Amino acid sequence: MDERSNAPFGSQPAPTRIAVIGAGPAGFYTAEALLKSDRDVSIDLFDRLPTPYGLVRFGVAPDHQKIKSVTRLYERTLQDPRVRYLGNVAYGSDVNLADLRRHYNAVVFTVGANADRPLGIPGEDLYGSLSATEFVAWYNGHPEFADLDVPLDSRTVVVIGMGNVAIDVTRILAKSVAELAVTDIADHALEALERSQVERVVMVGRRGPAEAKFTTKELRELGELVNADIHVRADEVAPDAASLAAVAGDVNVTKNLEVMAWFAEQVPSGKPRAVELRFLLSPVEILGDERVRAVRFERNRLVVGEDGWISAVGTGEYEEIPADMVLRSVGYLGTALPDVPFEPRRGVIPNDEGRVLTGPDGSVVPGLYVAGWIKRGPSGVIGTNKACAMGTVASLLGDSLPSIEPRQATPEAVDELLAERGVKVVDTHSWLRLDAAEVAAGEGSGRPRVKRVRLDQMLDV
Repeated sequence: MDERSNAPFGSQPAPTRIAVIGAGPAGFYTAEALLKSDRDVSIDLFDRLPTPYGLVRFGVAPDHQKIKSVTRLYERTLQDPRVRYLGNVAYGSDVNLADLRRHYNAVVFTVGANADRPLGIPGEDLYGSLSATEFVAWYNGHPEFADLDVPLDSRTVVVIGMGNVAIDVTRILAKSVAELAVTDIADHALEALERSQVERVVMVGRRGPAEAKFTTKELRELGELVNADIHVRADEVAPDAASLAAVAGDVNVTKNLEVMAWFAEQVPSGKPRAVELRFLLSPVEILGDERVRAVRFERNRLVVGEDGWISAVGTGEYEEIPADMVLRSVGYLGTALPDVPFEPRRGVIPNDEGRVLTGPDGSVVPGLYVAGWIKRGPSGVIGTNKACAMGTVASLLGDSLPSIEPRQATPEAVDELLAERGVKVVDTHSWLRLDAAEVAAGEGSGRPRVKRVRLDQMLDV
């Protein structure tokens, strides 16, 4: 039953109270869809960090400012009087599920996928072996990774993976400091990269060029690097007949193959750094004693299964690529939340069209919903989360929601709860002050902003 049915006779029905846990793209698209509905809603948008925008702030590469401009749309959502931002509030410690059920008719989890998929090979824990997730968070100024030890005294870096994130980390390592100095890269990362000794970055994929997951735009950027030559082996970027048949009609793949064929024709011009793309190699071991010294790969061949899926199968032949640092970029992974069902293998909350289930084949949990990567897995681009959120909101609006006591169905009741627990909440006005301070700090040096990366600095607004 919707709480509005509990309103006293003759009184104005109370708005439907909704908590959105996670203020990244999926969270904002969820709020936007709710605001555009004909339902009278009151939305509290929570995030465990003081700053909103999630992956846009901490995942999008600093030299991709155009992508980050999507936050202007999110700002409009924050300015709607039906929406409150409650930053620096951690689900599971500052508030729990029981708290949320007392104060909201519905809870939507939009927490994303904040872990990385491990390779599951020996040597993965050696010094110099990092996840791309960590490295990206480090150079983007995530407060939990500001002190990450990134060994940029390395001469050769191997990046394992062939997605857009792999290209991002490769590009950041290969760019000059002058190119990065006009972005919003974190100051500590810029200073460290200025001292970088990296000369060679090798991106490696276990399948062929036609199966790579990066977009053509990202791929082309590797060929435009001021500071690095691009190297591709002609024999490795010539797709086999099976791959061509499987991707026939895929415009992105066709363009990718054209770009890589062009890369293979390029003659090195003597730039100080080199970027190499390698294919059909699966990592089997990261070699080294106390620190990474090389990665051992098994050479693959492509096999078409009965279902038409192309798999990489080992040949029993091996190759070692010397390396001082390894960045593992084989995908993000969602993590479990307290008191919320979870599928560890897929890294998602089990759901049916956004409705949380007790398990993969379980029953619906009334009043609990999910959107974004924690709903479907880490797939798509930022805009993909909009349709995903709209689907979840459609389910929510079509359901009969749990009721809550009128005295707890107010923003003030939530404020009192957080105050009692000593939580310093960053509200919309506080965030806007922090945002303005960061932008102002960047104006003198031609940067879009200078990020505050320490929690105490973020809270000092």
